[in-house]
Amino acid sequence: MTDMTDDALTGLDALGIADEIRKGALTPQEALDAAIARVDALNPALNAVVHRHDDLARRAIAEGLPDGPFRGVPFLLKDLDLRLAGTVTTSGSHLFDGIVATRDSTLTARYKAAGLVIFGKTNAAELGLSSATEPAAFGPTRHPLDPALSPGGSSGGSAAAVASGMVPMAHATDGAGSIRMPASLTGIFGMKPSRGRTPVGPDASEIFFGMSVNHAITMTVRDSAALLDATSGPEPGARYGLAADDLSFLEQSRRDPAPLRIALMTEPFGAEPVEGTCRDVAIEAAHLAAALGHHVEEARPSLDGIDPAHCFRRLAAALTLVFVEDVAAPHGIADPRALLEPVNVAWMDEAKGLTAGDQIRAIGEMHAIGRALARFFERYDVLITPVTAQSRLPHGHFNGAETDVTRFVDRLTAFGPFTFPFNAGGMPAMSVPVTRVGGLPVGAQFASALGRDGTLFALAGQIERARPWHRLTRN
Repeated sequence: MTDMTDDALTGLDALGIADEIRKGALTPQEALDAAIARVDALNPALNAVVHRHDDLARRAIAEGLPDGPFRGVPFLLKDLDLRLAGTVTTSGSHLFDGIVATRDSTLTARYKAAGLVIFGKTNAAELGLSSATEPAAFGPTRHPLDPALSPGGSSGGSAAAVASGMVPMAHATDGAGSIRMPASLTGIFGMKPSRGRTPVGPDASEIFFGMSVNHAITMTVRDSAALLDATSGPEPGARYGLAADDLSFLEQSRRDPAPLRIALMTEPFGAEPVEGTCRDVAIEAAHLAAALGHHVEEARPSLDGIDPAHCFRRLAAALTLVFVEDVAAPHGIADPRALLEPVNVAWMDEAKGLTAGDQIRAIGEMHAIGRALARFFERYDVLITPVTAQSRLPHGHFNGAETDVTRFVDRLTAFGPFTFPFNAGGMPAMSVPVTRVGGLPVGAQFASALGRDGTLFALAGQIERARPWHRLTRN
């Protein structure tokens, strides 16, 4: 390298790498070579990266990179939702084998315009429908601190890649907690932006009825904020759109927020039991917020009797059926069910038993959850909760060979009862690393009103400055 050792480079976040490249202390090719070397060294044990696009990355550098805020920074896409021209996005399934994208997704194009160098894709749960990353097509991703554990899902590959130091940030998606849960389990920062903040086109106007959002898992708050600055904003045909704040997200992350009204909720919306560790970490986060000058009190939203798990189950079933059928038919796949894990076949079978009325009512429940949360955020700026109800996730806890949807959904809900309501409502929510318990990181969830992403970035930046978490991911 020009002036830097690999150890020094590993300690930099994405903006730090971009700054070294701008100063001439590092070249984009050297940054890419270092990232490739780390993936080569770490991935055999972790199985975080399942597709390599090294040649595409080298070609992008040779052709000249845009002068964006992340010029020359190596980057990984999650193997779900986004398209990279000339490559296959498999969504963790053999269903997509050989289906090559002919153009970039809008967000992929924005990543490239920001100067990012995409050199691979990270492991994801099949179709994104699990809270673990253990697809039959590619095998399980392992936790960087304990190979007997999962880093969560469905963005577990991205979380493991960032937490292990392969890259400082990686693309991730969140339809029910898939950014926040892996971020909490691995001790890194995970922001799910507001609905409509990032584009999902050009081939769709929304994903999972508007509940799934694309962004990233990052080591630092400022990387997440700067990346959202570079990629947010409407696109032609978008179903949702949000006005930009007066200040950039990066600038907001650098400023301590005015004293906030913060609520603390340690019990879920349903009757799921919560491990004491997860409850204690949320309380610790509340104490930290109070010490930083915010007003904190216990309070909880009322969802007016709506069961979030019931809503999720019906919408996920419908999505699975239509998604699979819409892939199979135009590509001549006669028996798509044979290419799927049994649990996702069971989702499809469940969907066939639902009526149009069931679907409309489930969508109505989704929006009712959003209205209930919106009323709550008229009184409070932020809500703190646990991220998960269990602090560790053993491999095999979510079994793709399961054929009983009720049993599978019960496990999903028992593990992650706190995250999905904010997908239903479209609100921004983030997992912030708080501490280690028994040697493993545990985070807390912070949520706010629709469009108040900047409030969360400001609070996250304040917490990061008061209690840096960057050692939580290392042995």
